[in-house]
Amino acid sequence: MASLTGAKYPPNLDDGLEKDNLAQAIKDWSIAHGLAVRPPPVIGGDDPHGILAMNAPVTLFPSPFPRSCFEEAKSIQTTYNALYASISRDAGFLGELVQEIAGGDDFITNLWDVYLRVKREGYVQTLDLGLFRSDYMVHQDGDALQIKQVEFNTIASSFGGLSGQTSLLHEHLAQNIYPLLKDSHALPPLDLPVNESAKGLAAGLKAAFDAYGKSELGHPTCVLFLVQGGERNVFDQRHLEYALQSSSSNIPVFRLPFSEILERTSIEDSSPKRQLLYHLPTNPAKVFEAVVVYLRAGYGPGDYPDASAWEARYQIERSAAIACPSVLTQLAGMKKVQQVLATPEGNGAAPTALRRFIPLQEEAQLNGLLRTFTNIFPLDSTPAGQEARRLATDSEQCKKYVMKPQREGGGNNFYRIAIPAHLKTIPEEHWGSYILMELITPPPLTNTILRNGELEQGGVICELGIYGTCLWDQTTGHILHNEEAGYLLRTKGDQSEEGGVAAGFGCMDSVTLV
Repeated sequence: MASLTGAKYPPNLDDGLEKDNLAQAIKDWSIAHGLAVRPPPVIGGDDPHGILAMNAPVTLFPSPFPRSCFEEAKSIQTTYNALYASISRDAGFLGELVQEIAGGDDFITNLWDVYLRVKREGYVQTLDLGLFRSDYMVHQDGDALQIKQVEFNTIASSFGGLSGQTSLLHEHLAQNIYPLLKDSHALPPLDLPVNESAKGLAAGLKAAFDAYGKSELGHPTCVLFLVQGGERNVFDQRHLEYALQSSSSNIPVFRLPFSEILERTSIEDSSPKRQLLYHLPTNPAKVFEAVVVYLRAGYGPGDYPDASAWEARYQIERSAAIACPSVLTQLAGMKKVQQVLATPEGNGAAPTALRRFIPLQEEAQLNGLLRTFTNIFPLDSTPAGQEARRLATDSEQCKKYVMKPQREGGGNNFYRIAIPAHLKTIPEEHWGSYILMELITPPPLTNTILRNGELEQGGVICELGIYGTCLWDQTTGHILHNEEAGYLLRTKGDQSEEGGVAAGFGCMDSVTLV
């Protein structure tokens, strides 16, 4: 901690009354300002009317983060946006990777099949929208600190709504509560950057809404948020919705459970443009044309329990609505893509795959991306994959790595000594559907987490996410909108492997720059 702040920060609150008062202030502010989640379901159902909420897990203090690393991550986001827009346009590249992992991953195969079905009949919408998030950890090598990318998210990049509220919470505490602590004189000045992530993400949705234009059928237009049933993280999504509705155009937004797509939407097949029509459940005679469909569901197998769910995804994909993301953009977020981009050629040359998307004349952009890459290896039958298999199955070497499937949402990875044990349960011909990533070594930090009303104090690990929004034409490659859109800091206890907040591992945090 002292290596980052030069002082004892955050303070160790030994006074029980002081801790309780700070925790109560956080709980009250969080509920008053929508820094909240729905409580977990209870057998028998204690919330039949859906009226309960609880504060999202959060740190008592903002965590120190190196200014140079923070600024580098923000500055490179538009380059990452453009990179993944280019990847999504290269169906040949993605198709080759899908074939490499298809045998061990039915979910990826089914997504690819949706793309192929629409391709055969012809796409009617060429615009694609990405609400992205690039996640990093600070890697400490001696005295040097450098951001290293954990993953790049192309679908359902969550917590943009709550992250801005967390920054406001810590700003409120810094102004009104921290000065009252007994050791307040020892607190270093806090440098809390402004974070308008909900506004930034809403701007991306609005750019797509405006690009679509007016309905040729004469219907009012709207944005659909596709969501999971019983969504606990509803308030995070609502902040984006409210930011979009409060814009000057006052855009109509509707929440549609993924399981009700076929029931509530239809395709105007009499029109060659295949407009997507949304039928208001409270008034079926009221029809909107859905011009943007924002997926906060559909990122994992659990959202596709049967064939009708895949038909629903097909309906969205074949329609005129601008999907966020399209199937190809979702597939661009495969861990396999990240691995291929980061795998270097011999003699230290830049990865061939990265050169495929970054022109030679953009050397500065390429080098900026390379600085953020960590060592990632395939687990296939290539020479690099064979070496990775040796590392993954070695009882000592495996302790330096994490093994990842092609999944989003947290709770899917295997760490250290769990790697060889899990590989034994998988047919060797399916190992290629995983990647092996070298673990990042962050600087030691401490903080106190307020979770479910209880305080957890000790060592923590922080993960920074930078949001980006990008709208592009899949046919021409022309980029209509490309912006960095705020940040997220998630923090977990240093004994926890996973870091997803919604999955129950991490908590919300914000940065104080040092």
